[in-house]
Amino acid sequence: MAPPITLCGSISSLAGPVGRSLHEAGYRELGLAFTYVPFEVRNLEGAITGMRSLGIRGLGVSYPFKEQVVPLLDALDPVAERIGAVNTVVNEGGRLVGHNTDWIGAIRALEEGGRALQRARVLLLGAGGAARAIGFGLRERGAKVTIANRNAEKAARLAAETGALSSTWNAATSSLAAYEIVINATPLGQADIAREGPVARSAIVPGQIVMDIVYKPIRTKLIEDAETAGAIAVNGGRMLLFQAVAQFELYTGQTAPLPAMEVALAKATGS
Repeated sequence: MAPPITLCGSISSLAGPVGRSLHEAGYRELGLAFTYVPFEVRNLEGAITGMRSLGIRGLGVSYPFKEQVVPLLDALDPVAERIGAVNTVVNEGGRLVGHNTDWIGAIRALEEGGRALQRARVLLLGAGGAARAIGFGLRERGAKVTIANRNAEKAARLAAETGALSSTWNAATSSLAAYEIVINATPLGQADIAREGPVARSAIVPGQIVMDIVYKPIRTKLIEDAETAGAIAVNGGRMLLFQAVAQFELYTGQTAPLPAMEVALAKATGS
């Protein structure tokens, strides 16, 4: 008799197949009786109730639910509690525990190739759940972070919570030369939201590290502009990969097969 299949998945307002490809590749590589389904969610509370009722093992949480999901859970792990946002929910025998692997994904992507973050001057664009996680990770690495958001009050609030500075959107995006690293943690540039990126190509500095957390498409306008300007471009697929690796290990208790998941990412995104 075949073993029972363990169900994992993701919830967002617009479900996508890329995360599924990474997890399914890992399951196949290790021969695990798991499957992964992305759910397009209109009712977050109903989705979390369904997770309990159906015994779903793990759910990735995407925009715009990363902060909204927190009060619906039974507990948060210490890091997710400090961040105040969740991108991963693990069902531990009916007890739903929130985790955050976004910060792991972002920091691993930024540090690839031996890049150091300590004392680096970083501009973080955005003040939502992903920005909260990235801001936490940068602080842990000792970076000097400035946060800018189109809602200046949200930027100032997140800066105060993460020990960062804050700036107005226009001032920050027009003076990118003041920063060694620029990170877009907004949905700007996502195919179904806005084609245009958050900054003008002319403001990007050669040699600067520019990371976009958007991965639909993998080559966003910001990534294209960064490459054209001679910057070091870090696409959103790298953060997606590394946060998925951490999720996989939480769900399965197994070491994630990174090479197989990297191949799946390349196939899913055409990169």
